[in-house]
Amino acid sequence: MQKLKNLTKKSHKEMPHIHSFDDYLACAHALADTAAHQTMQYFRQATPVENKAEAGRAGAQKDFDPVTAADRGAENAIRAEIAVRFPDHGIHGEEYGLTNPEARYRWVVDPIDGTAAFIMGWPMWGTLIALTDRGTPLLGVLDQPFTRERFWSTPSDALWRGPDSRCQTLKTRPCASIENAALSTTHPDYFHKHEDSQAFSRVKKAVRTTRYGGDCYAYAMLASGFCDLIVESGLNAYDVAALIPIVERAGGIISTWTGEPADQGGNIVAAGDARTHQAALELLIN
Repeated sequence: MQKLKNLTKKSHKEMPHIHSFDDYLACAHALADTAAHQTMQYFRQATPVENKAEAGRAGAQKDFDPVTAADRGAENAIRAEIAVRFPDHGIHGEEYGLTNPEARYRWVVDPIDGTAAFIMGWPMWGTLIALTDRGTPLLGVLDQPFTRERFWSTPSDALWRGPDSRCQTLKTRPCASIENAALSTTHPDYFHKHEDSQAFSRVKKAVRTTRYGGDCYAYAMLASGFCDLIVESGLNAYDVAALIPIVERAGGIISTWTGEPADQGGNIVAAGDARTHQAALELLIN
């Protein structure tokens, strides 16, 4: 919140367009609604799937990086809405890259995080929308339109809205020892480097239980107090930017494996309790 307050101290020459956090959050919710209209037209329908890895973007599980008309339609709709509301802002999306890179404010968007789950009819996917200020996430929204759940950050809290429109504040749960932790990762095959796979194995051996297949939804469950630890590798900025403020404002910690800020992606570890986070860092960089 302090960063937003400081914006009012800038001159109009430096900041020709001054908006409140509420303005930005209202836009983020509108973007999520717009994307949902696109994605739900295709979910659990016979939808053609392309493999971006075959087009030279290898690196996903077994070089399979799926994309559908739902991904592209949702991102196009989001971009069109931002162009109307904040034409001076930048946009970084998974499907269409970076536009207006010099802008102070940048929307970081993954129209469908978990496309592999999406095409299999599993509800473990979501639309990720973040707004960053010079690279630092100000707010994040994770929307799951099929389950009619939405998770988002305010300046001081993280919130959840369920299918009955009921809202509640999110809070991570205490986990003093990594031996008691519930761990999640999208899939062990995503650890492409041998050393990354070995690092994940060390963490997996230390925890109480492990569950695969969460994609972005696992971070929502961590923020909700149902999961303790997430370890992943090779993420992009659009995979994680929206999740950072949700996890942090629910009381959690999210960083790279070396303890650096997670906003640019990379190898990521998130935990609901600082003690579990530190224990995981020690195992990952051992």
